[in-house]
Amino acid sequence: EPITLYGTGSQSRSFCYVDDLVTGMIAMMDQDALVGPVNLGNPGEFTILELATMVKELTGSKSEIVFLPLPQDDPVRRCPDITLAKEKLHWEPTIALRDGLKRTIDYFRSHLGVLPG
Repeated sequence: EPITLYGTGSQSRSFCYVDDLVTGMIAMMDQDALVGPVNLGNPGEFTILELATMVKELTGSKSEIVFLPLPQDDPVRRCPDITLAKEKLHWEPTIALRDGLKRTIDYFRSHLGVLPG
C-alpha cells in the first residue's frame, strides 16, 4: 500500500512517545498546587516526509510515497512549547522519535505478527 502525504510533506510536526506523555501526566498529578495549563509533548520537529521516510526505513517497507493536495486548514507547523513543563514539573521527554518508532514497530511485529521485515 502507498503512503499518502498531503502537500509536499514539508509541514512539520512533533511526536511524543506515549511513555513520555504518561510520565508527564503523572508529574502533573503529583503537584501539590495547581500549575495551570501545561503543554506536554516533544519539541523536536520533523517534516511529514522525514517521518514517512523514517517509517519506511525502519520497517523495510517498499511502499511508494504519494502526494495529494494539502487541505486548506492544515497548519504548516505544530510544535509544543514545553517551557512550563520543564520549569514547574521538572519534566521533558526522553525518547527520541526514531527510538519510539522502533519500539512501536517491534511491538506490532511481536504481538500482531505484522509489518514487513
